[in-house]
Amino acid sequence: MHLAYPAVLAALLFCTGLYGVLARRNAILVLMSVELMLNAVNLNLVAFDVWLRDSLHSGQALTLFTIAIAAAEIGIGLAIVLAVYRNRGSSDVDRLRDTAETDAAENLPGDEADATEDQATAAAGKAQKAEATA
Repeated sequence: MHLAYPAVLAALLFCTGLYGVLARRNAILVLMSVELMLNAVNLNLVAFDVWLRDSLHSGQALTLFTIAIAAAEIGIGLAIVLAVYRNRGSSDVDRLRDTAETDAAENLPGDEADATEDQATAAAGKAQKAEATA
């Protein structure tokens, strides 16, 4: 078999995964696209290992390490996405720009009436977050 066939297939898989990472807004679909990209790399590693007729099969060994790392990455990624979804109510990547909860950003300097109104709004927001996590 020629090396071009798996190389072209891997390039198509990688481009599909790259498009998914750049175009998708759902965090789960972004993680799936990253997995597609890793599988394209694995396909290239195995294809070049067979093509070079390596006696140590280092491409296949590296592929096993990549699969193990990808499994750990997807487990941690899904745990993070679930935690963010529970706290924020959405897994939309565009809406998750600000993941840090800062109280200083809520209390901007300004009018005293606005400050007390902002403090009341911040306290209500904290109570809702505490309810959501309980």
